[in-house]
Amino acid sequence: SYWGQNSYGATHGSDTANWQQRLSHYCQASNIARDDTIDAIPVAFLNVFFDTGGLPSLDLSNICGVSSYPAFPGTALPDCDFLAADIETCQAAGKIVTISLGGGAGSYGFTSDAQGQAFADTIWNIFLGGTSTTRPFGAAVLDGVDLDIEGGGSTGYAAFVTQLRSHMNGANKSYYITGAPQCPFPDAYLGSVINAVGFDALYVQFYNNYCGLTGFSNVNDWDFGTWDSWAKTTSPNKNVKIYIGAPAASTAAGSGYVDSGTLASIIQSTKSQYSSFGGAMLWDASQAYENGRYDVAVKNALGSNSGGSPVTTTKSTTAATSTTKPSTTTSSTKTTSTSTAAGGGLCGGVAAWMSNVAYTGGSEVTYSGSLWQAKYWSQADAPGGAAGDWANLGPCTAAATIY
Repeated sequence: SYWGQNSYGATHGSDTANWQQRLSHYCQASNIARDDTIDAIPVAFLNVFFDTGGLPSLDLSNICGVSSYPAFPGTALPDCDFLAADIETCQAAGKIVTISLGGGAGSYGFTSDAQGQAFADTIWNIFLGGTSTTRPFGAAVLDGVDLDIEGGGSTGYAAFVTQLRSHMNGANKSYYITGAPQCPFPDAYLGSVINAVGFDALYVQFYNNYCGLTGFSNVNDWDFGTWDSWAKTTSPNKNVKIYIGAPAASTAAGSGYVDSGTLASIIQSTKSQYSSFGGAMLWDASQAYENGRYDVAVKNALGSNSGGSPVTTTKSTTAATSTTKPSTTTSSTKTTSTSTAAGGGLCGGVAAWMSNVAYTGGSEVTYSGSLWQAKYWSQADAPGGAAGDWANLGPCTAAATIY
């Protein structure tokens, strides 16, 4: 779910008690225990690329912006350092937190590839693994970048992504690049970009357009199949995952909202038909929470494994893959694991863990005599390791429970 624009507050101005909360609120149940509902949070938006002092600007609505917090000297970039703890809380809970560039309103875009490349260096230094004296979120290191480009042209964005990847590929942590095109294919702004460079996932906006969720029953309108075909034939990353982007409430978008039961049916149908299906994206967290925890209903519809079977991958430096949770760079070769654990009991019929397989949240494997379940996307991190990607469900000798 996107966070940052207080979509609920924008349409419910007098209900201030239920406006968008701080980021950590959406990673904890009752602000005490971990909340596993939301897996990835694009922070929206960095909506001005080149402002005072040549640096970007950031608007997080009621949480942080230049109208409510001081900017770094000589810039229009607000110092939102207090959010560092929130970001790290969410990351500790296993969530991907990225910075989303663009949005429906703002001043962004490039005049040349060189400008796009230089801006990638800026984003790396102020939000990701680089260093700068003007980091809006202080020492917190975000997990990647989302491109929600809804205006301007396509110039420079492929160069931006390529340069950003060059930084990410040499880093000691995983980073992700996602995009949020609108459902009409090809997208007016990102169409040529996603054809040129690999993305980990696309959060396709199936709303505010004829091809949105309300047109699901019309085969001439609903075009997830077109996006699936693109993912498998044209995308530089043949393992890119396509997400169904949906409004989290009737007031979250101009059109395209469907109730949670309808969305659940659409999710289940799409998931069963298209192997590129990765999950669901919601706009936005504030709306989902005030719409009876719409996000929980959607997560339940997705089930424990929203991205299909694990895929065998090989490291590379050009393309990128994702499942429920986008991965590091991989090749486009895709095969399923056929290694099966010996014996019965709790581990009967469950495949052994393999370091070159990308697992989605909910996937089960055997390792060192125990059954393990992935908490979220994982590759090359062994069960029981320091990364904490896996939950130990018990020794293989235990009796299996039938539900």
